[in-house]
Amino acid sequence: MCPRLGNSIVIGVISVILILGSEKVKVAECKAANGGIEYTAINCRKHSAVLTDFGGVGDGVTSNTKAFRNAISNLSHYASDGGAQLIVPPGKWLTGPFNLTSHFTLFLHNKALILASQNESEWPHLPVLPSYGRGRDAPHGRFGSLIFGTNLTDVVITGQNGSIDGQGAYWWKKFHNKKLNLTRPYMIELMYSDQIQISSLTLLNSPSYFIHPVYSSNIIMQGLTINAPINSPNTDGIDPDSCTNVRIEDCYIVSGDDCVSIKSGWDEYGIKFAMPSQHIVIKRFTCVSPDSTMIALGSEMSGGISDVRAEDLTAINTESAIRIKTAVGRGGYVKDIFVKGMNLTTMKYVFWMTGAYKSHPDPNYDPKALPNITGINYRDVVATQVMMSARLQGISNNPFTNICISNVTIQFNEKPKKHQWNCTDVSGVTNKVTPPPCESLPEKEQLQCPFPTNSLPIESVKLKSCSTNAFF
Repeated sequence: MCPRLGNSIVIGVISVILILGSEKVKVAECKAANGGIEYTAINCRKHSAVLTDFGGVGDGVTSNTKAFRNAISNLSHYASDGGAQLIVPPGKWLTGPFNLTSHFTLFLHNKALILASQNESEWPHLPVLPSYGRGRDAPHGRFGSLIFGTNLTDVVITGQNGSIDGQGAYWWKKFHNKKLNLTRPYMIELMYSDQIQISSLTLLNSPSYFIHPVYSSNIIMQGLTINAPINSPNTDGIDPDSCTNVRIEDCYIVSGDDCVSIKSGWDEYGIKFAMPSQHIVIKRFTCVSPDSTMIALGSEMSGGISDVRAEDLTAINTESAIRIKTAVGRGGYVKDIFVKGMNLTTMKYVFWMTGAYKSHPDPNYDPKALPNITGINYRDVVATQVMMSARLQGISNNPFTNICISNVTIQFNEKPKKHQWNCTDVSGVTNKVTPPPCESLPEKEQLQCPFPTNSLPIESVKLKSCSTNAFF
């Protein structure tokens, strides 16, 4: 049996005592965790601490920014000795932004709620991302994210469905009133990092994107409930951005924007940075987004997007299922996209592709930088209460090619569009699609659109059984 840090009564064995400055910090190591909280993670930790041992106060009013930062700073010393976990116990923990460290787990108890500070002075300023050239809301820089890290290895953010509330209404109001000088914060952003797990949490009301891994690899995001008002601006759920080997599964997202959006840089900046998003698998995923899409590819895709595999998908009251967004000047590519098994209800569009997404970081994009959109495969789709089957608009003299759609049944709502398929500058084949598609997607008998039979390496990663070794 293992005590939490700072207990005056020691139960078990204290294996390491560090003196850091004038503060005496006890770190407990246990081989067994009788009564501890079990969870699964990419790696378990040898050392454990509780936020209250660093002065945390869970009353929803007291700032815990210093407590989080001090706790993580102290626990970072165990990165080379089995790593450490910081446990957020029951309570409401108001905090400004804090940075994570390598070989580290942030664990939220099921009655823990992290509340993002609305004191703007607590939020650091960061430069724009190099693959974007400017901020999304404002050209000059951006606010740091609530939970942030860069150049990290082996990071876990998990819990017993504990919650993080970004209290985004403050930022949404500033956005709508055009009073932002910097781009709004994200809830969780990890940059240039490897071996990431974000799981078993409820995430609420992010100021902008909820989860934004960027320039990172080997990422698992699972068992997440993400919820923002359906009219909240740019509250994307999960946005892998120039990332490789990504696994998204068993997530439920209600959003004011895309539930998942795969990105890789913006126009000339993304072309120059040249880091694609690739080898991404999405499974058992549910989305509600009346004004946006379940899975977006782009529009910032100038570094390229390839080998995306999505299956067992559900969208309810969502504008579109899979949307490819690009434009002249983007360059890059979206290719080898495989989707099967979509159950869709109350949709504006089932299939949507556009080559005329007008947003650009500045006027300096190259009009000769044309995106390559090819190898897009959809199969096994049932959709009801649909307004329009497809809106597929490529680029003149640069069509979207090798589109395959098979085994699709679409039923209309009470006010369907007269023309169900709007297709320009696209080519491909279809089979067993109702209603019949446009002439540029002719019927091909005996066709089943492809879906890879091999598994990606990220799918074979097995999570370990770990324990918090703490009692409340």
